Amino acid sequence: MTGEKNLKKLIKGMKPKLNTGTFIFCSVGDLNAINRNETLFEFKEPEGITIVLEQAKADALHLNYSYCSSWITLEIYSSLEAVGLTAAFSTALARAQISCNVIAGYYHDHIFVAQEDAEKAMNVLKALSNT
Repeated sequence: MTGEKNLKKLIKGMKPKLNTGTFIFCSVGDLNAINRNETLFEFKEPEGITIVLEQAKADALHLNYSYCSSWITLEIYSSLEAVGLTAAFSTALARAQISCNVIAGYYHDHIFVAQEDAEKAMNVLKALSNT
């Protein structure tokens, strides 16, 4: 099965799902003290390794962070070659004054928004999908 590339179908079939929990972004110098099964995402940058994980796990590891977010998954299987989906939902969220951090996985797009904006973001995404 290949991912969807048609923008109209992607937007119509987004099916945003709000995942349970509080998630944080932080930067670490190395991953030796981190159980890699507990991270959702890792990305190496020159300044450090960005990881995303549940807040409780970050607290247990005494990691520093400043941003607590909610995690929304777009359940449509989107192609990595699709054009315009990120622009469409990020523009809709920006119009509603909602900041978003986006991670594209192989199958789905994942959107992290401030916890206080989670329900509002879900409403914006659902409205976009219904247009």
